[in-house]
Amino acid sequence: MARRLPPLNGLRAFEAAARHLSISAAARELHVTPAAVSQQIKGLEAHLGVALFRRLNRALALTEHGLLLLPGLSDGFDRLGDAVARVRAAHEGGPLNVSTSPAFASKWLIPRLDRFQRQHPDIEVRITASMDLVDFRADDADCAVRFGNGRYEGLESVWLMGEEVFPVCSPRLLAGAHPLTALDELKHHRLIHDGTPMLNDLTPDWRMWLQAAGVEDVDSTHGLVLSPWTMVIEAAIEGQGVALGRRNLVAADLAEGRLVRPFDLGLPIPFSHWLVYPPQALRRRKVKALHDWLLAETQVDQEQQEMSGLEIAGT
Repeated sequence: MARRLPPLNGLRAFEAAARHLSISAAARELHVTPAAVSQQIKGLEAHLGVALFRRLNRALALTEHGLLLLPGLSDGFDRLGDAVARVRAAHEGGPLNVSTSPAFASKWLIPRLDRFQRQHPDIEVRITASMDLVDFRADDADCAVRFGNGRYEGLESVWLMGEEVFPVCSPRLLAGAHPLTALDELKHHRLIHDGTPMLNDLTPDWRMWLQAAGVEDVDSTHGLVLSPWTMVIEAAIEGQGVALGRRNLVAADLAEGRLVRPFDLGLPIPFSHWLVYPPQALRRRKVKALHDWLLAETQVDQEQQEMSGLEIAGT
């Protein structure tokens, strides 16, 4: 017997709005306008001949009919998602598409990617480096590594590692007329600033670091401004000044002597690196493989830093 169902868009719009009790939140989740969500819900109510919401002052409440519809509809969408995930899991062909920032890609992921490839030679990896947040519905990305608070609506996120910043420079700056071996020597050196928009006002910059270090005779606004952050670090490696390095992203440069850390003081960044992916994505072998490898790699990093007395910020 043929199923007599209302339009799918109307059902999706109602289910999202009912979960959030918000038209605007449903619109963000579905990547449409609030007007489109409202129109689809009105169409569903007309199809069913009942009201599903009570429109209160700046709020929504479910009617008796809405309360009857929501549980079965949510369960149905969950089952649909599981069915689609099983089909995708059964079809493992194609590359593993990873989206991340240029800084994380060039300074952390790519230098050690050969270790993943040796463990999983059958998985073809494609990395897209961009500051834009990936839309998993529209883009080809299977997962993403992002720097933020870990709260990404409708997605799963796994903490990888925290961060802190501290001054770094070329070893050449430790010699010369004004060797950078004491805080009062900073006034003789150029500060290199990251021109990328900060995540929020709590993200440490030179003004914050100098204040925390008790340095008063250095102008925190002068110097060289570069963007993206990878250019800041390259300029520091070339001896063009002193930059604020992110612990995990400059670790290799410090270990190999391209950079040195002239002062001990570090300031924690109120954000972390997260692996982000759609629900059920871990059912796909290639995504699970990257998930497990990233957790193992970051665990090794943390243990090494703890052994050297440098605990990762944000844990």
